[in-house]
Amino acid sequence: MKAGEAITHLLAAYGVKHVFGIPGTHTLELYRGLAKDCGIRHILAHHEQGAGFMADGYARITNRPGVCYVITGAGVTNISTPLGEAYADSIPLLVISPVNAVDGGGHNQGRLHEITDQAAVTAPLTAFSATAQRVEEIPELIARAFLTFVSERPRPVHISVPLPLLGQDITTSWEPFDLPKMPRVPGGELERAKDYIETAQKPIIVAGGGTRFCSDLVIELAESLGCPVITTVAGRGVIPASHPLCAGAQLRVPLAQAMLGEADLAIFLGTELAQTDHWNDDLPIPHRQIQINIDGPNLLKKGEVVAMRGDVADAIERLCRQVSVKQKEARTLVSTKRCLELRSKMASTMTAKERCHWQVLEILSETLPDNAQVFSDMTQLAYTAIDFLPLERPNNWHHPIGFGTLGYALPAAIGGAIADPSRMTLVIVGDAGLQYTMQELPLAAELGLNVKVVLWNNDTLEQIKDDMVAADIPPIGVRQKNPDFRLLAQACGWQYGNVDKLEELAPGLAHAFTRTGPYLLQVNEHQLFPR
Repeated sequence: MKAGEAITHLLAAYGVKHVFGIPGTHTLELYRGLAKDCGIRHILAHHEQGAGFMADGYARITNRPGVCYVITGAGVTNISTPLGEAYADSIPLLVISPVNAVDGGGHNQGRLHEITDQAAVTAPLTAFSATAQRVEEIPELIARAFLTFVSERPRPVHISVPLPLLGQDITTSWEPFDLPKMPRVPGGELERAKDYIETAQKPIIVAGGGTRFCSDLVIELAESLGCPVITTVAGRGVIPASHPLCAGAQLRVPLAQAMLGEADLAIFLGTELAQTDHWNDDLPIPHRQIQINIDGPNLLKKGEVVAMRGDVADAIERLCRQVSVKQKEARTLVSTKRCLELRSKMASTMTAKERCHWQVLEILSETLPDNAQVFSDMTQLAYTAIDFLPLERPNNWHHPIGFGTLGYALPAAIGGAIADPSRMTLVIVGDAGLQYTMQELPLAAELGLNVKVVLWNNDTLEQIKDDMVAADIPPIGVRQKNPDFRLLAQACGWQYGNVDKLEELAPGLAHAFTRTGPYLLQVNEHQLFPR
């Protein structure tokens, strides 16, 4: 067996079920294994960027790494944007590509798809980017990737394999390495955290994306402490919006930041507190803090901090067993009242434009199936939804918050629909964002995926236009000539609908959501809300 084929069989042994990519001249040996019914289904994207975002969406739904095969050179540079998004949002991706051999003197030869230093291209966007120097190193690098996914902050990995190695025969079969469980927080550090909690008068929990798959434990801890819970955007839904201890606002909302500042202990769970989580360099934070994160103590450095690196779910479960809080009932009543007040104030903070968006979002939330999974793009309708639309379940709404990538939503939703075809998958995307990756529309039709697109069309890069106006800059470069989206949808095998009036929205959404297969519903902002 050649090494390229062995790679595919090894991935199958690690439990990989899908590979996203585009075959090319330099990846033929990788595809040899896929052709031999190894248990991996190949998904043919129309662009490597689309393949990367599909793998991202797949990983978010399954909590398993999304895997891509791309060609050297152009394939690697095309997938670098999805790598950046996955890196910023802590999503496990594994990209495997060939690379041209370098001659003994370290010089390139001007070969097809050649890059002076391919690994250096993806190094800033990955947990690690490595090139196998010998065929024996390939299974070791793949093992290192899967070890990274289960024992560190889940970030993407890029492995380059020189072309001569891909075609080399291997003499022994490759077997997967035994992978450890996530590291546990030491008992001594938990004991310190317990002391902080039991002496606090007004604790508060901030739950990030690292708690998406242990929301029941976050709720149990909050109820045992009788304290409010604020989430980051990635943690939305970790505590149901209807729960009395849900603050009803993400950390980036000023009202939520004020609540954080009033606390005497902040418990940060599964979050690095990135700037995109709060947009406030002067974020008010209590002097005492507990940080539990798989990435370790990389956030706040000031105050009295118990910083613990380890499995967040395990640490929360152990804290729940150990902590005993006096006057929990009285504290719960106070916290419930504070959360209710904050939730009631949220609507009053809406701008006029956000109130228009809210009319659309209310109808959407009433129509959307309970188990639908949503992928949103960088568009104003989604921004309003993130701040104000309540969620009852975690890992249900996925947004490219870290890297802020236009064009993310459609291909990511395709990956999500492949990961869980039993659920309807909704895309919320603007007219400009759709055109970044609209070449993936035919794939959803080809696969018969239950993907619905709500296309928020204002014929403009509206957010940038608003920012220019606010900065007293005459809007320039923000108006594009859009295609006829009806004809585009039909050409790509999608069903199509159009909404120009608010009263048409509910029946339009209901019709789209009950159709079989992909459906694009165009919602025209300036017709809904004439100026």
